[in-house]
Amino acid sequence: MDVTLHLAQDPEADALLGRSPLAALVGMLLDQQVPMEWAFKGPATIAQRLGGDDLDAHEIAAHEPEAFAALLSQKPAVHRYPGSMAKRIQQLCQYLVEHYDGDAEAVWKDAGTGGELLKRLAELPGFGKQKAQIFLALLGKQLGVRPTGWREAAGSYGEPDSFRSVADITGPESLVKVRAHKQEMKAAAKASKATGK
Repeated sequence: MDVTLHLAQDPEADALLGRSPLAALVGMLLDQQVPMEWAFKGPATIAQRLGGDDLDAHEIAAHEPEAFAALLSQKPAVHRYPGSMAKRIQQLCQYLVEHYDGDAEAVWKDAGTGGELLKRLAELPGFGKQKAQIFLALLGKQLGVRPTGWREAAGSYGEPDSFRSVADITGPESLVKVRAHKQEMKAAAKASKATGK
């Protein structure tokens, strides 16, 4: 895995996301209730604070929980909820150590079908169906991981030329389109809630 991603809108952080499967998974995990760039810059910040240039699932899984939470809480905090996210990242890394010997890429490396890959992603701690589908779309669209049926398994996020999620962000222009789509979705949800439908 060595591609250029543009999710953090920060060259160093994006370079890490493009070469490190674990960093990409952690960034996706962090991508909730904060701006996307903040979430995807998180893995680089964590690696730097751990004194390295990459993330190691074994090291994070074995880290003392309070110390790891403190590491994420340092200013600037890695997330709006650094304590709960520290716990989630450790749970993710512990799962990867138990099921994949700490190798994040093994989650998708030998998946035979899109459905199988979706199931594996949805089993990761902190990954519900939607997050799993978005990450599957990111793998297929930008990281060249395309098992049979990956687009179908990713649902609407897998559609070509759509601007629904981080899977579609390749630079500032597409970022604006994805943001606009998300705002439309929020407005539609708010409107349907207001009308009681």
